[in-house]
Amino acid sequence: MMGDQSSKKAVWALRLGLGATYIYSGYDLFMHPGSWQWAVRGLPLFIQNIIGAIGINTYLQIQGIAELLFAAVLVFWFLPKKWVRFVSILIVLEMASILVLVGIDPITFRDFGLVGAAAALFFLL
Repeated sequence: MMGDQSSKKAVWALRLGLGATYIYSGYDLFMHPGSWQWAVRGLPLFIQNIIGAIGINTYLQIQGIAELLFAAVLVFWFLPKKWVRFVSILIVLEMASILVLVGIDPITFRDFGLVGAAAALFFLL
């Protein structure tokens, strides 16, 4: 079992790593949604219909805002740990959904690491 200081360091390493990931992707999704259209593929028809109704760029910008909110919760040390736990489980669900719905390819294989990091953060808090 990790000591208290080791646990705190592990939690912060996970929070900062995941936070940086979500700052980058959230900002880029919001500012350059056209560059991410390739990622919206292989989704069930009902999800494609929702995206089609609001427009793919709008959907990707909403995704970007959500990811920036995730990042804020992860990096702002003063926010309650229960918020961080909630965001970490949302990340697990988001990334697992991508792996299941889109499948594993030369890009999505990296999502396994995000699932593991977010799950570890959830269990450490």
